[in-house]
Amino acid sequence: MGWLYLLLAGALEITFTTSLKYADGFTKIVPSLVFVVAYAASAWFLAKSIQTIPLGTAYAVWTGIGAVGTALVGIAIFGEPATALRLLFLGVIIAGIVGLKAVSG
Repeated sequence: MGWLYLLLAGALEITFTTSLKYADGFTKIVPSLVFVVAYAASAWFLAKSIQTIPLGTAYAVWTGIGAVGTALVGIAIFGEPATALRLLFLGVIIAGIVGLKAVSG
């Protein structure tokens, strides 16, 4: 169950970081509220995940999911560049996440 919580926490991290773009410096109320709710929920699911997953592993996976997911949102929605090197290094982060899962049992 810990890994499911961690995946949810990561998905919510993507949600709250993406909402920052739409919140325009917290001047727009709805995206700002989405940020607050998603941030709190992400932290809650992260806290639940560390009950069964080592803290260092959970935090690294949480930030990795958020980093990769947010970068992909930037590419898909905001037209950020999808250069070969950028995609390669996102792949390296994904490999790290998979590796941490594989060695954590």
